[in-house]
Amino acid sequence: MERYQGTIYEALGGESVLRQVVEAFYPKVQAHPLIGPLFPENIDPVVEKQILFLTQFFGGPAVYSELYGHPMMRARHLPFPITPKHADAWLSCMEAAMQEVNIDPELSQVIIQRLRGPAYHFVNQP
Repeated sequence: MERYQGTIYEALGGESVLRQVVEAFYPKVQAHPLIGPLFPENIDPVVEKQILFLTQFFGGPAVYSELYGHPMMRARHLPFPITPKHADAWLSCMEAAMQEVNIDPELSQVIIQRLRGPAYHFVNQP
């Protein structure tokens, strides 16, 4: 990330580009045979919360916490069976979404590395 200044959120281009990525991401998630069934049919509220969460997670305004309190993401994911294959699928969908939105490949890899920790932290099944 040496060639980028500031936060991942800023390097990405702020809310408008992050929204494009998340909006490209969820159709991929919904179509994925492994992780799609874990998500509700009405994905719109999930999209909006994900935009707010990733904004904060990548160094932008802390709007998620202001609206919903501490993210407590592991606790929020505990009701769902999540294996390492689920984490891999989620990350793969995110990588494909960033490619679709033409995010710089170097920045995309920085983002995937940043998301890898939380994705595997949510694993609760072998």
